Amino acid sequence: LHHNKDNTVVLIALISNLAFLQLTGFASSAFAMWAPWTFVYYTWHLCDLLMHDATLIVNWVNSIFTTVTFNFGPRTLCFWHTNSGNLPFGWCAITMLGCFKPCLGGHLVLWDLKLIIDFPPGSMILIPSAILRYSNTAISKGERQYLFTQYSSGGIFCWIDYGFQSSEDYWGGLAGKDLVQAQKEQSE
Repeated sequence: LHHNKDNTVVLIALISNLAFLQLTGFASSAFAMWAPWTFVYYTWHLCDLLMHDATLIVNWVNSIFTTVTFNFGPRTLCFWHTNSGNLPFGWCAITMLGCFKPCLGGHLVLWDLKLIIDFPPGSMILIPSAILRYSNTAISKGERQYLFTQYSSGGIFCWIDYGFQSSEDYWGGLAGKDLVQAQKEQSE
């Protein structure tokens, strides 16, 4: 992924910010605590990816997530959705930032679980965003709400599992016993 010059300057400033370094470390630590085997799965894949391509640079050395989204609003509102491109059993870390009255707005809505959760500034939640529909509620006029989201695309895991190649190249290169074995593993 390449960014234009102006965006690159802004991204470097954000990634260099101590607050985001601390947020990423906290999210990864929480992930390791609450889903240790999934965290290990992410770790193995991230290590394999970085060993395969030494030119790749992680956003933060203390983060297990490969991707980040900064939503700077100033009144960030996301409508209900899933992130179908993410790993189905994977988690994403959503951190709420800003200055607003959380009792009046900014709630996190988990549609499939029929939950509306108070989500005040400074809160972080881990959710399986590929399979769980979620959104957030509007805040009052004059308030500010930002979202900082960390995740790993499911495509990265497939790319690594397929020997650092596309699924078309992987399946196209299999024949005989190798094809039968790969089909068996996929069905399990």
